Amino acid sequence: MKKTIALLTGGTTGEWVVSVKSAATIAQHIDPNLYDVYKIMLNEKGWFYEPADSVKIEIDKNDFSLTLDGRKIKFDGVFIAIHGSPGEDGKLQGYFDMLGIPYTTCDALTSSITMNKGYTKAIVNGIENLFTAKSVQIFKGGNHNLVQIKRDLRLPYFVKPNSGGSSIGMSKVKHADDLEEAIEKAFKEDNQILIEEFVSGREFSVGIFGSERKVIVLPATEVIPQNEFFDFEAKYTPGATEEITPGRMNAEELSRVQQVVKDVYRRLNCRGVVRIDYFLEEGSGKFYFIEINTIPGQTATSFIPQQVAAMGITLKEFYTRLMKETLG
Repeated sequence: MKKTIALLTGGTTGEWVVSVKSAATIAQHIDPNLYDVYKIMLNEKGWFYEPADSVKIEIDKNDFSLTLDGRKIKFDGVFIAIHGSPGEDGKLQGYFDMLGIPYTTCDALTSSITMNKGYTKAIVNGIENLFTAKSVQIFKGGNHNLVQIKRDLRLPYFVKPNSGGSSIGMSKVKHADDLEEAIEKAFKEDNQILIEEFVSGREFSVGIFGSERKVIVLPATEVIPQNEFFDFEAKYTPGATEEITPGRMNAEELSRVQQVVKDVYRRLNCRGVVRIDYFLEEGSGKFYFIEINTIPGQTATSFIPQQVAAMGITLKEFYTRLMKETLG
């Protein structure tokens, strides 16, 4: 029996553009022999299904169903492809938990915690061979002391919104005088921000997913941005970043990285596919955790599709394995 799946895209943040592209890739590669897929758009105006040949049809949020030509369609599972809120921060996961509908991502608690970079760092702290950059978390309207922050942290700093994605609102601060401006910029995106010491090293991003009760690590991508750091422009402008998959790591680094990211996946109680960004510090080769992304991009140029190809499996096979594991 084929399963009826809702592919949920859109969202209510600036990342909705990426979500739409991710959903297009996913829709193209889901096995039509196993799944009937309905692409559902979620935005400020509502939740609706938009068939090619008719007007938008509103989703009944009471039971997340769709009435099409007088027939009520209920879903066996949901593929959540929304980056940012409400897809990545636990809101939708909580809703689907209440309705008893399975979905492809981490649960509500993990999604909610991992949207907060500061809280995530606190939880992964203590994992063997994992290091985190020294940082200060500050709150809008809080009584943070800039003089103390400058005393405690070594320049340069990264200033970033705690819950933002796609590096929106992020700055690299090389001069202490520029800290205030960077904080203002980050506060436009979030009420909590993280000021973090810069780690000099090579940057990588690696996908991890659960399949058949095992945790599988994809080949990592090494990220070499032409910009100062891997910002929104570097992420989404073709040619703005050199990406090497698999990234250049020696056998010891590879083995250590795989163990660390599996430990992070388990410590945070992840499910489905996630992506972990990290630095290997210059000189020491230490693994520095940057952040985890619980709904990584699936656009044609995103890291996960690149890594799946490098692993030697098709996206169709990958999505089938992902859905069998999370949707049953």
